[in-house]
Amino acid sequence: MSSAADAARPPGVGFLDRENTVAKAGFNRWLIPPCALAIHLCIGMAYGFSVFWLPLSRAIGVSQAVACEGMTLATALFTTTCDWRVSDLLWMYTLFFVVLGAAAAIWGGWLERAGPRKAGLVAAVCWCGGMVISALGIYVHQLWLMWLGSGLIGGIGLGLGYISPVSTLIKWFPDRRGMATGMAIMGFGGGAMIGSPLADILMRHFANAEGVGVWQTFLVLAAGYFVFMTAGALGYRVPPENWRPAGWTPPAATGNRMIATGDVHLKDAHKTPQFWLIWLVLLVNVTASIGLIGVASPMLQEIFGGRLIGADGVAFLNFTPEQRTAAAAVGAGFVGLVSLFNIGGRFFWASFSDKLGRKTMYAVILALGIALYALLIPFAASSSLLFVFVASFCVIASMYGGGFATVPAYLADVFGTKFVGAIHGRLLTAWSLAGIFGGLITGNIRDAQIASGVPREAVYQPIFFTMAALLAVGFVANLLVRPVAEKWQMRQEAKGAAKPKLATVGATAIPVGGDYGIGRGGVSGPAVIAWLAVGLPLLWGVYITLMKATALF
Repeated sequence: MSSAADAARPPGVGFLDRENTVAKAGFNRWLIPPCALAIHLCIGMAYGFSVFWLPLSRAIGVSQAVACEGMTLATALFTTTCDWRVSDLLWMYTLFFVVLGAAAAIWGGWLERAGPRKAGLVAAVCWCGGMVISALGIYVHQLWLMWLGSGLIGGIGLGLGYISPVSTLIKWFPDRRGMATGMAIMGFGGGAMIGSPLADILMRHFANAEGVGVWQTFLVLAAGYFVFMTAGALGYRVPPENWRPAGWTPPAATGNRMIATGDVHLKDAHKTPQFWLIWLVLLVNVTASIGLIGVASPMLQEIFGGRLIGADGVAFLNFTPEQRTAAAAVGAGFVGLVSLFNIGGRFFWASFSDKLGRKTMYAVILALGIALYALLIPFAASSSLLFVFVASFCVIASMYGGGFATVPAYLADVFGTKFVGAIHGRLLTAWSLAGIFGGLITGNIRDAQIASGVPREAVYQPIFFTMAALLAVGFVANLLVRPVAEKWQMRQEAKGAAKPKLATVGATAIPVGGDYGIGRGGVSGPAVIAWLAVGLPLLWGVYITLMKATALF
């Protein structure tokens, strides 16, 4: 049986070019999700960089930080004699997600043309090369080199690595779009579960009287990540044109009006109201979660105080040093549990959207988020109901991750699959802004409450209500999403679209295609090996996280 990939390839096509990655008959599509996971589990370490902040804050003093009075951020960038402050290092975290969104928007169109293999390798070079430059910056104690390496160059790798599998997975799994993107983007949330404890082990191994072991850890992680990301990139394949699983009927043929019957060009997508409505939905969903997730540990300690450690009635500000240490351990367990639900939610909600529909699923998570933030979480906080509070925030974290994982499938439904990777890249600018807004809202309200003398256990109440209001805006925006007008769909060859061959199913015309000898895929030796390669590290990370979370109970 022949396939589209068996045809003679154009002259001059290189190994990394998209044309050289078209799958042949017999290929197993279940090899693609592990390739995506291999990349996302590596770049997901961006969430775990906080493990480096405290060691780096005493990179010169080693046992105790060398503080310099009057040091500004500009001074910190170039000093070789003063230890960095944690606040100086935290800018790296901001750079990650601002550059991620910008890179995804700028190079999303190139990615669609170049294909996932080339984009994945560029992502590996940028992310891992950025870590090497950061290691040099730590070695010579130059913060600007860390910002350049991991912040700027690594951020570009984050953006390309994040969106590189999206279009490919959606095309390989048209029957399970949500599940496919959920599996991959789950890896981005899970990267820190593996990377953080691994980095801690490595730093302890390399630390000595002369150094804290961070630059060596960066080099080891960069080498390991490069191997995994390269293997994932080289494993990518794209399906032949108009490929579809054997026996599968496109949802457009079933009368689902929210599933596009044509593709919207990248240059036109942002001209539609649908793009900006979904952009707004992502913005508020992320903003309403990321700020509070970032302060999850202190928030739990401040609200519940001594109840966390069996010292009922003792307020957070009255903790002894021993109680503060014990409460911090409980807070770390809470952070781990929230991270675990963030990851699981990416797969659960995205897979659920295949049955429920993307628009309906977003309506559910936004409405549930409003109820939790406006009613249950404030009640649990004021009534000292620890289990209810923790469970509610775990649900919030799952919906935060689920929103990320479902949005690529939502875009494919609305705009078609041809340019979905690039359109997704532009949509991620909402993530960049949310990363800034979430922290500003949470930080400013918290600081204002504390300055006004509000008890710590009541500091977060206005923040909860603010987040509920934001989700209400997203709920309305989601309800306003309608099918894209036919004028935006690529119907003419002049707009760059080849007219598809059509067949009639009932009263609906659908594209003609086939499985080209590829079928639906299934269990095979290579697939089992690929899944074990990414699954075992992920299970180890889950185990470590669960062990830390036991401090809550």
